[in-house]
Amino acid sequence: MNSVVCYIERDGQYLMLNRNKKKNDLNGGKWIGVGGKLEAGEAPEEALLREVKEETGLTLTRYTRRGLVTFCSGDFTEYMFVYTADAFDGTLTVCDEGDLHWINKTDVLSLPLWEGDKRFLTLLAEDAPYFSLKLVYDGDDLVACTEY
Repeated sequence: MNSVVCYIERDGQYLMLNRNKKKNDLNGGKWIGVGGKLEAGEAPEEALLREVKEETGLTLTRYTRRGLVTFCSGDFTEYMFVYTADAFDGTLTVCDEGDLHWINKTDVLSLPLWEGDKRFLTLLAEDAPYFSLKLVYDGDDLVACTEY
């Protein structure tokens, strides 16, 4: 399985999604960037543009692929392409997966986040070059993190 996540930037803030609207949501109660799964035949950039538009109403006009995260849990593996974007058109709309909020970058790590998300958000804050992380989970617990 493959997915994308985007941290849209504006005035020292990230657009964050508080996942609080879907029942039985794996991400329920967590704050995440916007994004989702790639559809059959989609390139990561196509999924990025589609998912951002679907979840926010915004059309990205400038974005950068920042890293690759490999999530592992038991027999499950997911590859997630991490992007940031700093230019967009459109007006923010309501998201059916949760509430969208502009959060100061300095406050993001204090939100209820997945432990692995804290690792790559720290790399983004440090303006690290393109990164690759392997995050191994046992249920909700991060048990290993390897940076390549």
